[in-house]
Amino acid sequence: MAKQNWPVYGEITGPIVMIGFGSIGRGTLPLIERHFKFDKSRMVVIDPNDADRKLLDERGIAFVKEGVTKDNYKELLTPLLTKGEGQGFCVNVSVDTSSLDLMKLCRKLDVLYVDTVVEPWLGFYFDENLGNAARTNYALRETVRAEKKRKPGGTTAVSCCGANPGMVSWFVKQALVNLAKDLGMEFDEPDQHDREGWAKLMKKAGVKGIHIAERDTQRTKRPKPMNVFWNTWSVEGFISEGLQPAELGWGTHEKWMPRNAKKQKHGHKSAIYLEQPGGNTRVRTWCPTPGPQYGFLVTHNEAVSIADYFTVRDKKGEVTFRPTCHYAYHPCNDAVLSLHEVFGAAGKVQPVHHVLDEHELVDGMDELGVLLYGHKKNAYWYGSQLTLEEARDLAPYQNATGLQVTSAVLAGMVWALEHPKAGIVETDEMDYKRCLEVQLPYLGPVNGFYTEWTPLDGRPGLFPEDIDEKDPWQFRNVLVR
Repeated sequence: MAKQNWPVYGEITGPIVMIGFGSIGRGTLPLIERHFKFDKSRMVVIDPNDADRKLLDERGIAFVKEGVTKDNYKELLTPLLTKGEGQGFCVNVSVDTSSLDLMKLCRKLDVLYVDTVVEPWLGFYFDENLGNAARTNYALRETVRAEKKRKPGGTTAVSCCGANPGMVSWFVKQALVNLAKDLGMEFDEPDQHDREGWAKLMKKAGVKGIHIAERDTQRTKRPKPMNVFWNTWSVEGFISEGLQPAELGWGTHEKWMPRNAKKQKHGHKSAIYLEQPGGNTRVRTWCPTPGPQYGFLVTHNEAVSIADYFTVRDKKGEVTFRPTCHYAYHPCNDAVLSLHEVFGAAGKVQPVHHVLDEHELVDGMDELGVLLYGHKKNAYWYGSQLTLEEARDLAPYQNATGLQVTSAVLAGMVWALEHPKAGIVETDEMDYKRCLEVQLPYLGPVNGFYTEWTPLDGRPGLFPEDIDEKDPWQFRNVLVR
């Protein structure tokens, strides 16, 4: 590997239990080995699939071939998390396991916890008895926020700490600071606990909204065959979120709402959802390398949490500012084709799922950042431009997409170890500077770019369109209809 003198950030004195050993689990393992002092004989990995067990056997790390379920999680995990002395750490990088139930168990046992998404138990995403409002990430997030309110403080559990959700929340703060300086604003940067200060800074900077704008150009050595789903990260995870309703934080500048949009009836009401799947909903966005592009409006926790975090309220509690926020994701071309097959077959998912590893991919980059738009400089993209080649050089067992996720998990673990009594936290509430300090060595070039592009460029063109020509950054202009 290119860099040899990797910092050791601290000691994990108790057992480490990793739930899930798919693409993200495999990639997280070497980062844990590099950056923490711990006893390998006290680490265990749990997964129902033992395809990559050899990576653990050669390291002397225990493996349990088991699925973590609603019926067995307490009796399965409790002895593993509490064995011996010291404080344990649970690294949840699995699917179909309830993040809420696992973090509640860990906090009860005084075990540190980190995950990459608010995941439900198996069956939730495709439960026909649930209404669409209940299947949203808004609803899932509300269950975690309710637990945070019910039991504030206590043992740290870091919620939704992958690339996105996760890293992008740190990017938003860095991008906002950069933008405010470039606008010539006079301001004191708020600290990590000053949510109101951050929200007021965004309002003052004139930001109307944020796209989590991503383009994955990684490509394979051979064409994708029919009846398989290829992706550069978890296929099950992508299918699940792609079949949830499209969802976005809803900004105060918006004047128009799609006919099939629905408002949430409970909680802070910072987001809306569309009665159509996010994996079949397109939006217009911009990334530095391709320029203008289509993305899928796939639901993600950060679309809700960022909009919520940067909300400004008056003394009466009325909302006076909130940014629109949503994911605008162009996955690798093989994943786009895979999605087309799913929706073309009325939601029938291919029987074979496969994550493309670093050996199957030829080249490409995962360009993942945040596009802050609507201000006096129009739009500003800030993020990671990590290539496959750089990812191979930096860490084993992962491609560019995976390393952006696993390095964020690492940053979340470091932060939790340094703040063991912070309670349940989202990445918006953490020290973005410290987290990026840990993660930046794994992100390739991290840069900011201004652009004059708007969703109105080249429109209406040859065909009539229902657009708002007075305000380019209305969601009316962003949504592909």
